[in-house]
Amino acid sequence: MTTAETLDAPTDLFLTLTPDRVLEAVEAGGLETNPVCYPLNAYENRVYEVELADRSRVIAKFYRPGRWSREQILDEHRFLHELAEHEIPVCSFRPFPPAPEEDEEGGTTLRTSHGIHYALSDRRGGRAPDEITEDLAFRVGMLAGRIHVVGALDDAPHRPRLTSEWFVHRNLDWMREHEVIPTHLESRYTEVARAIADLYDELTTAGDGVETIRLHGDLHVSNLLVRDGVLRVLDFDDMVVGPPVQDLWLCLPGRDTETRRLRELFIEGYEQFRRFDRSTLALVEPLRGLRIVNYSAWLARRWHDPFFPRAFPHFGTEDYWRGELGELEETLRAARLEAGGKTAATVTQDEAEALTNADYFWDWEGES
Repeated sequence: MTTAETLDAPTDLFLTLTPDRVLEAVEAGGLETNPVCYPLNAYENRVYEVELADRSRVIAKFYRPGRWSREQILDEHRFLHELAEHEIPVCSFRPFPPAPEEDEEGGTTLRTSHGIHYALSDRRGGRAPDEITEDLAFRVGMLAGRIHVVGALDDAPHRPRLTSEWFVHRNLDWMREHEVIPTHLESRYTEVARAIADLYDELTTAGDGVETIRLHGDLHVSNLLVRDGVLRVLDFDDMVVGPPVQDLWLCLPGRDTETRRLRELFIEGYEQFRRFDRSTLALVEPLRGLRIVNYSAWLARRWHDPFFPRAFPHFGTEDYWRGELGELEETLRAARLEAGGKTAATVTQDEAEALTNADYFWDWEGES
């Protein structure tokens, strides 16, 4: 595998962020701090807990350079602000003290230091649920329904669309260019991935097409926070515009009968606030395939970050790629079953394997 990226100055600084630099950036944003700064578990970005001079704590998020533009980040911030205005429990970003250069669009929630965008949010305590229970499936469904009601009110013009081009084709082209996939597996991997992409395109364009709205985009259990009975949604960093079913299957990604029962409870909760298009359940398997490809490309693009080889030592090995190819082949078969009206849960155990959350969420064991 060739080197994924050539580092520029902001990226190099991002990879070597220190607590002193974090405190310096927060103070440059107009907030006085105490010398207290702790790194938090995060893969894509750098996240720190910082103590302000009044002894309150905030979360400082430093965005990885080159991933999102300023406009894309502000789409995320605007969506969170709208959700908070509708009293939906999320962790929105707090405005920095006004600065002369701020424009009428706001942007007061985002600052830039040495080419690195950063933002602050209030610290929220709690813990992620261990699993999705019956009660939680219904509650998350209600919360997702409320989020989607707001998501459908406006667009996020700078955010990615959940398309096969964005999640599969551009990633396959990039991985081929950088010689990421072993040569003897590349042809079959590409063939299966593009077949899943084609099926996704076919399903989303049939008839009048599929509704697309602003979504969380990464709504799994590790991005939920429970405290004193309040259920809160975290981390909208992967916000996309796509079909609402994306937030359902990520919350309940299995193929077994129990998962399907919990999905019904999720939909029941969802429909307390918004109609759910059940025909889009046929998109679950193609969406799973899009995520599998995007995940591998994400790891390859981040391999220059010293944290990634330590956190994902299995990536890039022969066993890794054979396993990924096997998952893609199983997903394509399950997707075709679903498209033909036969669910993966109705075939024999040899035909369909029940998958766990850890198969799809690389941050499953950590905090968001």
